Amino acid sequence: QVQLVESGGGLVQAGGSLRLSCAASGSIIFSINAMDWYRQAPGKQRELVAALTSGGSTNYADSVKGRFTISRDNAKNTVYLQMNSLKPEDTAVYYCNANVRIRGLLYNYWGQGTQVTVSS
Repeated sequence: QVQLVESGGGLVQAGGSLRLSCAASGSIIFSINAMDWYRQAPGKQRELVAALTSGGSTNYADSVKGRFTISRDNAKNTVYLQMNSLKPEDTAVYYCNANVRIRGLLYNYWGQGTQVTVSS
């Protein structure tokens, strides 16, 4: 099993910044293929915010381009989401997702989510 633990959410005023972290750990040997951030606002479907492949390619939702940056520390198995110029519409629960290779097979794991609230 692999666990994803997120942190860094909170309440911030519009225009402010937050940095989310997601650390992957487990009692078995694994390697991370890709780690992404999703978010889900009340009454809306979960959407991809930012993606980062093992090769370093990134992809962002149009709504966050230029404001959010995804990065990863491979030594710590941790992915970060730096969120700048936050807007009230960024309010959501943010989830970390990891595509993990264990004994040659790929598995998908989700974190528990962290609340981000942006006040106007």
